[in-house]
Amino acid sequence: MKSEASKTIRLALPIIIGELAQMALHLIDTAMVGAISYKQLAAAALVINTMNIPFVIGIGMTISVSQMVSLAHGKRDAQQVSHYLFNGFLLCALTALLISLTLVFGKNILFHLGQDPEVVTLALPFMQLMGLSIIPMLLFMTLKQFTDGLEFTKTAMLLSLAGMPVNILLNWLLIYGNWGFPRLELIGAGYATLITRSFIFIALAITILKHKTFSKYIAVRKNQWKLRTKTLGELLHIGVPSSLQIGMEAGAFAVSGIIIGTIGAVAQAAHQIALSSASFTFMVSMGLAQAGSIRVSNAMGQANWPKIAVIGKSTMITALIYGTFCAIGFAVFRYQLPKAFNDNAQVLDLAAYLLLFAAVFQISDSTQAISAGLLRGIKDVKAPTILIAIAYWVIGLPTGYILAFHFDMGAPGIWLGLIIGLTLASVFLINRFLKMARRNN
Repeated sequence: MKSEASKTIRLALPIIIGELAQMALHLIDTAMVGAISYKQLAAAALVINTMNIPFVIGIGMTISVSQMVSLAHGKRDAQQVSHYLFNGFLLCALTALLISLTLVFGKNILFHLGQDPEVVTLALPFMQLMGLSIIPMLLFMTLKQFTDGLEFTKTAMLLSLAGMPVNILLNWLLIYGNWGFPRLELIGAGYATLITRSFIFIALAITILKHKTFSKYIAVRKNQWKLRTKTLGELLHIGVPSSLQIGMEAGAFAVSGIIIGTIGAVAQAAHQIALSSASFTFMVSMGLAQAGSIRVSNAMGQANWPKIAVIGKSTMITALIYGTFCAIGFAVFRYQLPKAFNDNAQVLDLAAYLLLFAAVFQISDSTQAISAGLLRGIKDVKAPTILIAIAYWVIGLPTGYILAFHFDMGAPGIWLGLIIGLTLASVFLINRFLKMARRNN
């Protein structure tokens, strides 16, 4: 089991670094915008929370590419791999365009969420730029899922890391108006994100088309780059439930942020700080989940259920250890972490308190993400989607709302509801994977 855990970690490490690099861009944006004022920080939080649900639905659709590519790769079928790349890219491109247009033309929804009017005014132009940036980001994610599905996970990692200094420089120029550039503040962060995401997408596309590592998949494009209804159906069979699963979890956090925003800008800024910190650690869990899912899917292509069981159990144990480590870290450094984002005393105090709640759900957050990934790897997506819906939307969020407003707990009440939802999701999904593994062994 240690051997399988080591293999999964080795595969996951470049994915994790790439995910952390992408999350670091959000944290850097948050910190650099927060240095201007907490109202600008709250505006950024409002936009991120509002667009998070459709964005992660798009990411869920890209996951279908890695699942089908890894399955075909397990069968050593390069022609089929190329076919899934083409159909998956077109499907995800259409998804990205629809999501982007919805956000850009629907940005006035921000006026109807009960938020601080000044915060909404600051958020509107940022919402438009972030909506446009979804197109290059989801296209990059689609190509990343292709390379990850082939277990070439370092390719996208290197480009994600390369995007960091580009984004930081553009932020420094456009947010603060250095070197003669206009001082655009929050809008500058939006332009920096759009440019950086376009850069890494174009770079990855050129790499796949030109590098010899991927040449055998590109060489068969005349035969395999054709749209097929059956192939699109296979991708949607994985993509739609995956989108719903990720969307329901991210949606629970996004809706919680919008609800907290009705309490006030201080509560929303503190929530964003705690959530950004928790999201950063969650990227490691997502990397482990993706690696476990790819390895399980590859074993599924070989019909090797004993190997599937060992990979799954070893990855879950890794998740448990990692979640415990993060919980301790949040509890110990809860007063230091918020200072990287803002200097408002009220925001800092509330953020430190919310980080205690974030510490509590680190274990369940990690284990549920990895269990969901393992289930996707064995193409079990419908029942887990229902279980996740029950955990977050039937139990977790309503409980949080009741605690926040009927028991006057405020933002901590919402976070307590999130803990309940995450814990239930973890229990449900772990139990289902273990049952599936036993049934087929």
